[in-house]
Amino acid sequence: MADQYAQTLEDNRPAGSPAIRWEEPPEGPVVVLLDQTRLPAEEVELVCTDAPALVEAIRTLAVRGAPLLGIAGAYGVALAAARGFDVDDAAAALAGARPTAVNLSVGVRRARSAHRAALARTGDSRQAAAAALAAARQLHQEDARASARMAEHGLALLDELLPGGGHRVLTHCNTGSLVSGGEGTAFAVALAAHRAGRLRRLWVDETRPLFQGARLTAYEAARNDLAYTLLTDNAAGSLFAAGEVDAVLVGADRIAADGSVANKVGTYPLAVLARYHHVPFVVVAPVTTVDLDTSDAASIEVEQRPGYEVTELIAPQAPVTGAGGGIPVAPLGTQAYNPAFDVTPPELVTAIVTEEGTVSPVTGKGLAELCARSRPATGG
Repeated sequence: MADQYAQTLEDNRPAGSPAIRWEEPPEGPVVVLLDQTRLPAEEVELVCTDAPALVEAIRTLAVRGAPLLGIAGAYGVALAAARGFDVDDAAAALAGARPTAVNLSVGVRRARSAHRAALARTGDSRQAAAAALAAARQLHQEDARASARMAEHGLALLDELLPGGGHRVLTHCNTGSLVSGGEGTAFAVALAAHRAGRLRRLWVDETRPLFQGARLTAYEAARNDLAYTLLTDNAAGSLFAAGEVDAVLVGADRIAADGSVANKVGTYPLAVLARYHHVPFVVVAPVTTVDLDTSDAASIEVEQRPGYEVTELIAPQAPVTGAGGGIPVAPLGTQAYNPAFDVTPPELVTAIVTEEGTVSPVTGKGLAELCARSRPATGG
């Protein structure tokens, strides 16, 4: 049974600590994460004492973002092992919590493989649990380092594409420290440009239906003193037409072998707009997001989420009146189409930036070569 409880950040979390962490209080190990559904109204942590609690946090988007989901999945396996639960059952539940983000299954697989190997070698469940935790911590550290390298490569690409600085960058969804062991993916590039004095404006799509841009990216931009402006998703076209966008920076949840990019729904229209207006469209993601076992766009399973996310507004601390826990904005019984992601074809992507370098033009061969280069560093 899922077991989690909330605690306020003010008393329990030092400023600047990661969005997810492992703790070992006297009553037993826990995974602690910042509840992203409560931002920006309040900063509250969820304390997960078992894998089902973490699965629920993943499904409800309390923890989200491709790289962070991989870290969460690994810690979930370690938690099950440390608490004496069935590790294979926990791994299966965690990996299936959200089907599109490949990092989740990568993290689960790494921790489970470490657990199995240690158990086969020693026969000691405690050593096996320790091995799973070590794998999770290693993944967490790797992602932090990857974030820093992506920021470096991404800023170099921006300066190459847009010499002279003064970058006006449009982004979608949330790709900062809330989705990463470090400072993020696409947001980390914008942050690097800001610190270098070369970011003129960060345009933030609100990202319907759950407002990850308005709630989370604006929250991170404000905390880092970026010059940013929020816009509705359907205002992006007029922004392009006015010549106010120099580049688009987005993250990814899965990149297929041919370079097709699955990302938060609303990304594909931005790629089309960028192509029409001759604006670079850049994807920033760690190598773990590249899935060479997924051949193309048609092979990517796109998560379909509940209709009430569209028919109701979910606002932190707002009175609950709808069946889904939000404020109804459509007549009772309205059906809704609510894919969590869309897929952008490689021909619309100017470049894919990873910690191992940049692929441009985006081709299957280029991605395969990049993954082959990174394999010795990232492990299984």
